[in-house]
Amino acid sequence: MIPRAAAHVVGKALRRSPVVALVGARQSGKTTLARQLVSPDSANYFDLEDPLSLARLDEPMTALGRLRGLVVLDEVQRRPELFPVLRVLADREGIPARFLVLGSAGPDLLRQGSESLAGRIEILELGGFGLEEVGTGNLDALWVRGGFPRAFLAESDEDSMIWRRNYTRALIERDLPAVGSRLPPVTIHRLLLMLAAYHGQIVNIAAISASLGLTQPTVRRYLDLLEGLFLVRQLRPWSENLRKRQVKRPRLYFRDSGVYHQLMGLATMDALLRDPRLGASWEGFVLERVIAEAAPEQAYFWRTHAGAELDLLLRKGGRRIGVEIKWADAPRPTKSMRTAIEDLRLDRLFVVYPGPLRFDLGERITAVPAREPLPIP
Repeated sequence: MIPRAAAHVVGKALRRSPVVALVGARQSGKTTLARQLVSPDSANYFDLEDPLSLARLDEPMTALGRLRGLVVLDEVQRRPELFPVLRVLADREGIPARFLVLGSAGPDLLRQGSESLAGRIEILELGGFGLEEVGTGNLDALWVRGGFPRAFLAESDEDSMIWRRNYTRALIERDLPAVGSRLPPVTIHRLLLMLAAYHGQIVNIAAISASLGLTQPTVRRYLDLLEGLFLVRQLRPWSENLRKRQVKRPRLYFRDSGVYHQLMGLATMDALLRDPRLGASWEGFVLERVIAEAAPEQAYFWRTHAGAELDLLLRKGGRRIGVEIKWADAPRPTKSMRTAIEDLRLDRLFVVYPGPLRFDLGERITAVPAREPLPIP
């Protein structure tokens, strides 16, 4: 078992807050992490997909109110009526119990938790394996297979690909219907393939809706559902009162590179290196890593109609950090980088590339190897 870096973060959050929500895609390792803290055989562990756990919670105030220490509620989005109960229990004098709630459906869980537990809950997101967890020597495997533990740890690329194919099928046939999908599975699969073709780009909603025979609002709704299940990221554009006209539509990324490669039929590094979508795949892989490691307050991309652009704008601690992602042996400074520094008032701009050395490209511009974390304070 590969130790998760998030275990330390979760432990600190539980010391600060009476309720901690750990959210993320299904199979990202939330349950495994929680079971390192509380045994699944303990009376303090509830799996809300287990009929026995559900029966134990028929009277939730009675069942939870007598427990002490850390209590785990897995797949809590299946019982949203528990949130008001947790609010009452979190307000008890002395805080006799703290609650770790796990969920695989983002927006609903976050909304329920923030409304019922305002001031009492801390929300953390757990993604797949990070490079610091698997080791820098495994960067290529992490890129090709993605970060889902079972996909990354599979015995072969073929086994990993089969797991990811089954994961996608389960998402289409089980997870999406659970959050309101009414489309046939074959239509959703076609939608995913079309969205994969836009990975790293602005999605043409009109073209997709015409091809699938769906309305544009329906396509947008399913994009939001897929984002809520942590499958895709709609990276919003940065916009402020600048002189230049700026793009105002989001850019789409598949959050796990392995799922993206499965949809594209890219099972090995050799296949990926020969594919014209290599650059887009690298951009999405690095972008998700940077956001997870930097943990910014806000993340955007920036692009003007005149052609200046920035892959990633991070806002953290009052600083503006720019990130450009390049598949190149030796990246060079560009006019677009200098324009971004001036127009966006960047404190620093990092260019992430696959090479081995860190070096300066100019004032406030530094090339950083993808195997290193960005030196963001």
